[in-house]
Amino acid sequence: MKLSTAGDPVMTQEDTKVEVGLDLKAGTLVLIQDGKGLTPHHAVVQFAAPDGRPWMAQQVTFTGAGPDGTSGSLVVDLLNDACDGPRDGIPDAIWRVVTLAATSAGDVGITYAPPAP
Repeated sequence: MKLSTAGDPVMTQEDTKVEVGLDLKAGTLVLIQDGKGLTPHHAVVQFAAPDGRPWMAQQVTFTGAGPDGTSGSLVVDLLNDACDGPRDGIPDAIWRVVTLAATSAGDVGITYAPPAP
């Protein structure tokens, strides 16, 4: 069998996504939504780099325990409605979780900076 080639292979990734999970130290963070609290013990941050654009954190899912000890979760959408920047009103502690996840994912090529205050 005789083979020949022309050019070099180039990968294209139109919608690259990476999810990074973090274990959070128990009791260090309490999330409050509509007066209900959740003490998360795990977070999964979803990053995306659609169409070759810079990496963006688009969503974080927290799982943990409510005040009555029942399990619960909270999903926080991080991008604005146009999906071109951060959503207003996201607490700083959540952006710190996102930054920790980005640091953990550096080996897959994520370079990320949280939004300026």
